[in-house]
Amino acid sequence: MVATHQAEKFGPWLARQLRRTGMSQAQLADRVGLTRAAVSAWINNRAEPREDTKRLIAAVLGTDTASLFNLAKDVATELPVQWYHRLGHADGGREYGNAAAFAFDADLSALAREATQNTLDERYDNDKPVSVRYTLHELTGEHLDAFLQALHWDDLEAHYEQAASAEQKVSRSLRAALDNLAETRSLTLLRVDDYNATGLTGPEYGDGRYAAVVRRQLDSFKHADGRAGGSYGLGKATLWAASRFGLVLINTTLSAPQEGRTERRVIGRLDLPWHEIAGTAYAGPAWLGEPDTEPDHKGVSRSWWADEQTVETLHLARLGTDPGTTFLIVGVHDASGSAETLQQMHDKLVDSLADGFWAAMVGGRTKGPLLEARVTTLRNGHVLIPETRVDPHNHHPALSRAFQSYLDHETVAELTSGDQVAQASVPLVVPPRKGKGRARGKGYEHQAVLLLTPANDEDDPLNRVVFMRGNRMTIVSHRPRELPLGASPFQAVLLAGYATESDGEDVDLAEEFLRASEPPEHNRWDRTEELTSLYERGALTRLKEFRTEIDTTVRRLVGRREADSNGGPTVLRELLKLDGPGSSGIRRAQGIPSIHNVSAHLEDSGAWHVRVDLKLPEVEDPWRLTPVAKFDVRSGGRPQVDWKILTPSDNCRIDDDNVVIEAGVRSATFVGVTDPASHPVQGRLARLIVDVQKARGGAL
Repeated sequence: MVATHQAEKFGPWLARQLRRTGMSQAQLADRVGLTRAAVSAWINNRAEPREDTKRLIAAVLGTDTASLFNLAKDVATELPVQWYHRLGHADGGREYGNAAAFAFDADLSALAREATQNTLDERYDNDKPVSVRYTLHELTGEHLDAFLQALHWDDLEAHYEQAASAEQKVSRSLRAALDNLAETRSLTLLRVDDYNATGLTGPEYGDGRYAAVVRRQLDSFKHADGRAGGSYGLGKATLWAASRFGLVLINTTLSAPQEGRTERRVIGRLDLPWHEIAGTAYAGPAWLGEPDTEPDHKGVSRSWWADEQTVETLHLARLGTDPGTTFLIVGVHDASGSAETLQQMHDKLVDSLADGFWAAMVGGRTKGPLLEARVTTLRNGHVLIPETRVDPHNHHPALSRAFQSYLDHETVAELTSGDQVAQASVPLVVPPRKGKGRARGKGYEHQAVLLLTPANDEDDPLNRVVFMRGNRMTIVSHRPRELPLGASPFQAVLLAGYATESDGEDVDLAEEFLRASEPPEHNRWDRTEELTSLYERGALTRLKEFRTEIDTTVRRLVGRREADSNGGPTVLRELLKLDGPGSSGIRRAQGIPSIHNVSAHLEDSGAWHVRVDLKLPEVEDPWRLTPVAKFDVRSGGRPQVDWKILTPSDNCRIDDDNVVIEAGVRSATFVGVTDPASHPVQGRLARLIVDVQKARGGAL
């Protein structure tokens, strides 16, 4: 699908040219020798002038005849690009910053996550992936001076100085940014380009993508088909939050013409706190653009159709004519403090894109990826760190292998070799929505898809399930509970809603339900105001049941595995207990410690390596526990084996092979490694039992 150029109608074009040149309809009529009624008919699209009259109009307006016939550009005028600052509220209200910017952590991870999700939501041609490019660019010396001049920095300095003088959070941050710029004479830009996206279409002030991003808050203006990842309209705030100066420039190529144009629609937006200059109060927001000539918005800076030289000077030039948008974050920083150098920022962007969107970047034999991403770093126009293409198979090999196998229909029901991908269904019950006329009932059942595969050596962390829906953005990484002791390390993916690549009413309803359960950060499925407002009572319970089903399915899949990559049998069934007659499995009783979780693996030496998490009741005396390891061999009794190593991990200490936990501590973890010399049989031929017993003199 390619953006097509559709000429604007003659009437709106002529009306805009008259406003831009300050000419009235009567004056034009007089200069072309016709009546005002004739000009009015042109303006209102009731008639159109003859070709010879159009040539005369072009001469009067001072433009070339071709421009008037194809309506491809506005008449050249002396309208200056300038900053327009919104005046303070008439009722005296003040905002000391944009509250939406505090909905997220202002670091590069949040920026990459939100900006890329918005790009995926605006994918234009579904037969091609969306392309995103992140470019860090440090400016110094004459390169910095040229950029600041093109930005009309001199016109902003007084506003910045006043805005930075208040004793407010945003003001203090602005003061530090201004001082740093003056001291270092260095400025880092971050350009975020997307291609094969719709671009910021729509009118200057009316409903549309452009106004939702540039002029409004909490307006997401997402697709009506419900496939969008975002729904709050807050994600765009991360762009401004990532700027130390609250300043972002925009250049968009439109998929649908506006005013007969598609290329180089440019605007700048600045978010400052309330401030006052020479007795005039300013609300904070400001826009860089041409002064509007429409009566209702006269003098307000609006977007303009820039020339190629202007976008080059402002570092907004795009590659080719594919639709999409370029955001330039002026003075980018990572508020977390974990990425201060250019190399650290470059690496954090790469890692964040890989972690958040690895599945969107995976394609199969018949279905290509949804997304491709690259990161480059420049200094004064020269490449400092070469372009890095984000490869999901390098960053998350096991997860990428799992999803690609699903796309290629190569999954299996049970794992029998080291690189297979097991697939299972996980039911999600979508509760009924509230509202009159809605049928009450138990809701719809949606079959989510769980993919599980053995972990690669470089995978970290292990034994997790990555949840996703919609456009395959990672929602959360979840560690299942009560995994079988000795289960081989794995990675798993939970696909729900549209991420299953399925169609049907249950898919639509599941997508809608899960989207309603996500907070603005889109980092979990849990209670939200939208969830409790829209769905009948029990919606949160359905989510908890869903997580329980996920854990159960994982345990079933990893418990089925009977062969490892070396072809030998893998021991495994969890059997843990606390001391007590007739107890088996995990015993949890009120008033005594309980084993909350166990993870274990068999070392190359044959030793069992066990990590045990304990939960403890609140008591006045310390706990003194003795962990005992036993083999549940295939015949005979359960011989005890020795610990070669017993070490504390969290909230405990080891004293003469006892685990000592101070009074008042509610959880503790210890690690034990068995001594292979004490094993009556090879470790892989027996089940291991960890028996946590009362130590002599202990509180248990």
